[in-house]
Amino acid sequence: MENTRNLRKEKVGVVTSSGMDKSISVIVERRLKHPVYGKFVKKSSKFMAHDEKNECGVGDTVRISETRPLSKLKRWRLVEIIEKAK
Repeated sequence: MENTRNLRKEKVGVVTSSGMDKSISVIVERRLKHPVYGKFVKKSSKFMAHDEKNECGVGDTVRISETRPLSKLKRWRLVEIIEKAK
């Protein structure tokens, strides 16, 4: 039997909102090559994540991990704070 619990997706992004209780909003940016022109374009996705200890602030760089649905919009949880905002 293979352990599938550790095959969860992880993403690194920047906290855009932390005003909620035990929740943060994280923007994850990725760069894709335009199919016709070849120029690299920035695309971003917004995720709601669970922050159990309310330790994140706006501008922090964080790692989030996929988890079971925790609320209507939250499907991610905070793994670690990589860098605090200055």
